[in-house]
Amino acid sequence: MPIETFSVSVPESDLDDVATRLANVRWPDELPGTNWSYGADLATVKEWVTYWRETFDWRAVEARFNAYEQGTTQVQGEQIHFVHARSPEPNATPLVITHGWPGSVVEFLDVIEPLRNPAAFGGNPADAFHVVCPHIPGYGFSGPTRNPGFHSHSAAAAIDDLMIELGYLRYVAQGGDWGAVITRRLAEAHADHLIGAHFNMLFAFPEDMTAGDAWEGVTPKELEAFTSATSRITDGTGYSDIQGSKPQTLAYGMHDSPVALLSWQLEKFEAWSHAGLDKAYSKDQVLANVALYWFTNTANSASRLYCESKRAGTYAADPWSGQVEIPVGYCSYPGELMQTPRVWADKRYSNIVHWTESDRGGHFAAFENPEFFVEDLRAFGRTLRSG
Repeated sequence: MPIETFSVSVPESDLDDVATRLANVRWPDELPGTNWSYGADLATVKEWVTYWRETFDWRAVEARFNAYEQGTTQVQGEQIHFVHARSPEPNATPLVITHGWPGSVVEFLDVIEPLRNPAAFGGNPADAFHVVCPHIPGYGFSGPTRNPGFHSHSAAAAIDDLMIELGYLRYVAQGGDWGAVITRRLAEAHADHLIGAHFNMLFAFPEDMTAGDAWEGVTPKELEAFTSATSRITDGTGYSDIQGSKPQTLAYGMHDSPVALLSWQLEKFEAWSHAGLDKAYSKDQVLANVALYWFTNTANSASRLYCESKRAGTYAADPWSGQVEIPVGYCSYPGELMQTPRVWADKRYSNIVHWTESDRGGHFAAFENPEFFVEDLRAFGRTLRSG
């Protein structure tokens, strides 16, 4: 399908509408002293709503997107939007970075430039990438999905179709969250198109976690990290059950109230950070992401990816006995939900060529620790080239 050029331009009437809704919010009660233990903290949400209404500048977000080449096209029966940041270096390596939920391409706005033009940031020109950042169909500027049955494997096929359409017959794929599930599928089902796959979230569970040999080779440090992450998962995955079963019901609140949408996402940005909400990200970063969902009316279709993937058996937590044989890189961030022991990873990813650990960062790695994210991808690229 032909690629159509795209630029971001939200009508002024939509900005006026969200300002009115933010001013007229009807606040819920909150038990004293509960903070985040029951969900999004009331005082924090009020603070962020005030900032959104009085200070946040959506037009600045539009300008950041519109500084890059953007396009839309039809893939796998759905529309996909993408940022295409070509490198000035002619021998740059093609790279596609895929976001997850509740993220978007906004997560990568601080890393695109150093990845595509390292020389401008004191780096080596040989490390340059042609950077492609798509919105998963159903997310952001891709717009809502229009057909039932679009799940994570469909998303991987769509992104591979996009890269081929852009002329990248061989490329590196990177992802976390849904992006990690999609990148794993790319590495497994579309391996002939991939130079390598890089993850900041790695799914590699033993088929039987209770088997006697499941924990052989897991170090004490890895066990501690896994145990800590498991407790966070146990206390924080109710959202997944809702989005994976009845997302339509949840959507009415998130599409009618920007405060409902903000609080639903804000709780995850808090829980999945390493440093804590106020230290991990700026308000402008997170509100850019939330506002993007609001203005594109994609809260429902983004949530629907959980439901469709669960029904198709391609959900992140579904059993996976596949094998990835292409070169793989992985970086572990201490605040990430998924802490994967190396011995587990080696059984599913047979060609791990790059394995690093950061001392800072969480689930939204490119948001919380962009410098390390960039350097880690550069290092992975150097490993691929030397191999």
